[in-house]
Amino acid sequence: MSKKLLGKFAAGEESGREVALNLSKQKNTSLMKNLDSLWMAHEQLLVTRLGGDVTIPDIEKWETSLYKALDAVGDGGQFKILVDLFGFSAINVEAHKRYREVIPRTLADYGWRVGYLDMFEEANGLLLTSKRGIRCVAAAHVHQDATKIEKYQRLYGTDRERFFTDPSLAREWIDQVQV
Repeated sequence: MSKKLLGKFAAGEESGREVALNLSKQKNTSLMKNLDSLWMAHEQLLVTRLGGDVTIPDIEKWETSLYKALDAVGDGGQFKILVDLFGFSAINVEAHKRYREVIPRTLADYGWRVGYLDMFEEANGLLLTSKRGIRCVAAAHVHQDATKIEKYQRLYGTDRERFFTDPSLAREWIDQVQV
């Protein structure tokens, strides 16, 4: 998250919603890395972003931010998540393998099975649990690969999980989902 946006949020000049909306509107480039997560309790929304040309240490930093945001969700609570991977590009195969398991495994800890896991036989045994009694109830996923995202939406999109190529549209949709 940019220091400018964080400063405005900390000073009370922008709400968490405004900060997250600004984050989701920023376009990633290969020169700009986005490795952040933000929990907005009043909206029961977690926004997480991973973008730019990322390395394994970048992915670990992003994953840590995701866990910190989840730690802020109250015991027994519910949340919805916006997973913004717009502009994401792994610098090598190892980094790609490392990133691709983070969201499915993490959300499984909160009772959510990501729809696209149906493509992978090895995911059939994924155990869904409810860490601290917390449940994920909706997910919006963003990525720039229109071919992949259109396929995921067609095959795996539901009234609680959708796939987008535009971060702003994803944010609009997740905002209207009731927790």
